[in-house]
Amino acid sequence: MQTGRVGDDAASAIDEDIVAGRILPALIGIRAELGCGIHAAIDEFSERYERLRAERPDDFTLSPDEYGRGFYS
Repeated sequence: MQTGRVGDDAASAIDEDIVAGRILPALIGIRAELGCGIHAAIDEFSERYERLRAERPDDFTLSPDEYGRGFYS
């Protein structure tokens, strides 16, 4: 259950983890900030990832097809 909102400082760090392909650290950060379980963290990650892809496409070094390859949650 999501219990809060990611603060600006944490959001910036989490967004940088997402852009850099550091999925696990991003999920850990989301869980720590929101006090939520893994399912809610994955949902939040997915929403942030989609927003970042739309707003900052040139910042990603991996294509959408390559991003997350080999990561299983």
